[in-house]
Amino acid sequence: MHQYLKAIGFGNISKKRELNEILTQVENSFTQQDLIAQDEEMDLCEYQKEYGAGIGIALYGDMDIHEAFKRNYYYPYFLGTGITSHADVSIERRLDKEAYVGICEEMKVGINLIFHLQNTVDLIKRQQTTKNSVKYKSVTLSGLCNGGTILLPVLKDKEQEKRQKEAVQNRMMLVSAARTGDPAAIESLTMDDIDTYSKVSQRLISEDVFSIVDTYIMPYGIECDHYSILGEIKEIQRIINEYTAEELFIMKLDVNDLTFDICVPVEKIIGDPAVGRRFKGNMWLQGRINF
Repeated sequence: MHQYLKAIGFGNISKKRELNEILTQVENSFTQQDLIAQDEEMDLCEYQKEYGAGIGIALYGDMDIHEAFKRNYYYPYFLGTGITSHADVSIERRLDKEAYVGICEEMKVGINLIFHLQNTVDLIKRQQTTKNSVKYKSVTLSGLCNGGTILLPVLKDKEQEKRQKEAVQNRMMLVSAARTGDPAAIESLTMDDIDTYSKVSQRLISEDVFSIVDTYIMPYGIECDHYSILGEIKEIQRIINEYTAEELFIMKLDVNDLTFDICVPVEKIIGDPAVGRRFKGNMWLQGRINF
């Protein structure tokens, strides 16, 4: 059973029989279906069933010439809104199944973000119809969280916010230069990291780490597309899973100047979410490429 079914409101599903009933429902009463030929006798088939605004289950399998469908795998999905990044993205196929991950070289966060690709069939169709590499415009990321904690915001005045934005812009320029092999940029980044470590170490003696660190995103666990995040809540709304009637929070977060949506069950959040406060949790990162 998929770990993040809970994140879209299927927290009470505990038996294989219940899961099979849901997957059969996805197959028989889907809201969207896509087919793409794999060879002369077999097609890759994708069923999607929406269970609320932007949430649902995607089911993948093989369909033969007699329209007999064989399940291969499924996953819960949550469709984010807006544009998260215009950075370069490379796509890699997973070894064990017809699924893909995207690697987003986003300089704002300082690491390559790896996400599960949602529009797999669109990608394969474009790969088959074009001889050149697939071109894209942007990436929309989204996250599924099984729970989290609400933290109060860090108090900052306008001058501090201005200096912080300037520091982020300067660091992005240095990182870009360092990637091209500029030795001065590499040395400057190294000295900045040493200074930051020294300042943080001094402040940790008398302050809490979450009053020093405003937002962050860093890899979590052994899965490449799982992240621990702390982000400022920019927007918030409630939706309902139409099948289980569980309530879910949809929150738009600002994480290291990167904006994306997350979905998390209402009952699994500690604290009262509100715009301006911060959300801390672990997420499975998904995304779709905007061609």
